[in-house]
Amino acid sequence: MGFSVFLFLLTLLFMFPISSVSQSNPNVTLGSSLTTNNGESSSWISPSGEFAFGFLQISSGGGYLLAIWFNKIPERTIIWSANGNNLAPQGSIIQLLQDGRFVLSDSSGRQIWSANTGSSRVAYGAMLDSGNFILGSNASAILWQSFDEPTDTLLPTQLLGQGGQLVSSLSQMNFSSGKYLLIMQTDGNLVLYTKNFPLDNVNSPYWSTRSVGSGFQFIFNQTGSLILTARNGSIINLVFSNTVSASQLYQRLTLDYDGVLRHYVYPKSGNSTAGRLNGWSVLDLVPTNICLSITQYTGGGACGFNSYCSLSTDQRPVCNCPDGYTLCILMITWNCNESKETELFYFVDMPNTDWPLSDFEYYQPVSEDWCRQICLDDCFCAAAIFRNSNCWKKKFPLSNGRKDPSVGGKALIKVRRDQSNGNINGSTDPKRKKNSVLIITGSTLLGTSVFLNILLFFSTFFFGFWLRKGKHNVSSVYSSLPGLSIRSFSYKELEKATHDFKEELGRGACSIVYKGTLKHENGDHIAVKKLNDIIKQTEQEFQAEVSSISKTNHKNLVQLVGFCNEGQNRLLVYEYMSNGSLASYLFDKPRPNWYKRVQIACAIARGLSYLHEECSNQIIHCDIKPQNILLDHTLTAKISDFGLAKLLSCDQTKTTTGIRGTRGYVAPEWFRSMPVTVKVDVYSFGILLLELVCCRKNVETEMKDEKQVILSEWAYDCYEEGKVHLLIAFDEEAQDDFKRVGNFVMIAIWCIQEEPSLRPSMKRVVQMLEGSVQVSVPPYPNPSFISPNS
Repeated sequence: MGFSVFLFLLTLLFMFPISSVSQSNPNVTLGSSLTTNNGESSSWISPSGEFAFGFLQISSGGGYLLAIWFNKIPERTIIWSANGNNLAPQGSIIQLLQDGRFVLSDSSGRQIWSANTGSSRVAYGAMLDSGNFILGSNASAILWQSFDEPTDTLLPTQLLGQGGQLVSSLSQMNFSSGKYLLIMQTDGNLVLYTKNFPLDNVNSPYWSTRSVGSGFQFIFNQTGSLILTARNGSIINLVFSNTVSASQLYQRLTLDYDGVLRHYVYPKSGNSTAGRLNGWSVLDLVPTNICLSITQYTGGGACGFNSYCSLSTDQRPVCNCPDGYTLCILMITWNCNESKETELFYFVDMPNTDWPLSDFEYYQPVSEDWCRQICLDDCFCAAAIFRNSNCWKKKFPLSNGRKDPSVGGKALIKVRRDQSNGNINGSTDPKRKKNSVLIITGSTLLGTSVFLNILLFFSTFFFGFWLRKGKHNVSSVYSSLPGLSIRSFSYKELEKATHDFKEELGRGACSIVYKGTLKHENGDHIAVKKLNDIIKQTEQEFQAEVSSISKTNHKNLVQLVGFCNEGQNRLLVYEYMSNGSLASYLFDKPRPNWYKRVQIACAIARGLSYLHEECSNQIIHCDIKPQNILLDHTLTAKISDFGLAKLLSCDQTKTTTGIRGTRGYVAPEWFRSMPVTVKVDVYSFGILLLELVCCRKNVETEMKDEKQVILSEWAYDCYEEGKVHLLIAFDEEAQDDFKRVGNFVMIAIWCIQEEPSLRPSMKRVVQMLEGSVQVSVPPYPNPSFISPNS
């Protein structure tokens, strides 16, 4: 008891400098300010120079964090931030106003963050050597301090009182609120929780001091000890009992983005005693194994669904997907009617691996072979765990995955064979390895020099014969366009590939698309677009335009694989997109998954950004709409029909001559004889983004409420009246991600501004969608502008 009292008094002694130093070095006087225009060169430094307060640029797009960081080490380690969830744009300013308010605002004056000082008037501010930034009154009373509002880090002399908490960041470079919380609860217990991300409420505890009814304060003293004390000052728990020299080492306690609470130290410059340490080193941590600590009935554990967590040599969690899974998604499903055809499946063994709480059936005692068979016969069984004659069948998705020697047993991952090659997603069936060995051996035997010389002779002979014949019968395999490897087809080839243009995939005002098959090329499906109304142009001009389109290469653009330029026939050959258009996916079926719609929106934006800013020749699409967004077999969105504006002569809107695009998606400048720029695509994307958010068409005349007929107008009204929730009234998934919904609506409103110069670039749109750039308040867009001739 005597030692506890002594340690507590020592702790209090080291806490005193907070108040005593608060009156010194008031380096922030009324009217002082910092701005992002000065980059990171402008900041308020503590007297020793060890800490700095100011802006740090977090994203290349201009997102700034108002933060405090260690200033004397190469790694500018952030220990506090004000606006992690709302990065400040270029031109923002933090200032201590003459009226005593401490406010962060953007260049338009919109407030991003402010210090809550109540009704008291601030007289000065100061960055202290403790790492605490304070705002004081004329009477030297502290009105606000960063130590009272920690983010993810505590420093020596700092404490958490009841109700205080730390929130992890989302990742190493994303300082928005993450998935873990440390809370000094009002019941006296210090607890680590997973969050019900992206909401802020807690989900499940995974570590605590078990001090219910007794804990009062969690204190970090200068000697490196982290102590939980009772209200009377007695020590209840020494969470970390390290001894650190404050003169030799910097310290911090951080709840990292992986959910682990770590005590870090860093050698101060010129210190030979601590010179053996290199960078930030971990002295202590809880929990010691995050992989085994998180076991929750909702959520996917430390690494997410269908993944498993294991510790690296430095005790950090590493997340991996099981064999047979790509991006932790099982890329195939199986039919229950086939469950007895056991040859369709095999198992991948993973020792010391488990997914607790995912089981739906349990057997004991059984053999491993029996366990394999019972899972093999059950189409709902994604994996089985076998340990000590116990067998658990696991359902999909797998959760709380961990791999550790303490787990024991083995996981049996069920994988379906690809009928063409015996494997799936790169997972090799052990039973087929012998065939692979035979193939490799045979290939080696054929690789002798004599055989190669004979083969080369006959290959040269037959190739020359085929080439001479081909000049008379078929078109060249490769394009005649310089520097391109796309295919040049004859009309007869495409006529045969499409069975005389039999199966129509879709049509527009200027073209019809047919499904085809290249039988001589592994049966690959293709989409053949016949262009009906081509601008009268020479063969060289057509080839120049096709050359421009074919040089594009982006995962969110439909790939051009060939063309036909024969007589009056102009055809383009594209990769086949098996899931059709976004229009049918979005409007003709039950509401698609919200998070898939988010991915589609981001994919379209990235594709447009590429066309506008990354192509050698800038391409304006001119007709962005759901019908021109196609989905492949994985539902990846790809933009089609880009680059056709110069090839087509027809009026796709059938409204005003010269206007391209589709009614409802057409930018106002088309009707005003204004120069058409990439901003017409930005406008169309804004309309499309609203359709993705709301799962409805932009114009629906059948609506009972006239205010809802035009989606863009209704969306702005809902936004202005604070009723964005009405746009997603029956979409529970979107409601659970309401903050992103609000951001997407604001981005869409920016995109549909009547004045083109107000619309952001697509690169900026991508950054806003991904959350790396803050979305500011948009003005009224006047989105309903329609030509009187339309």
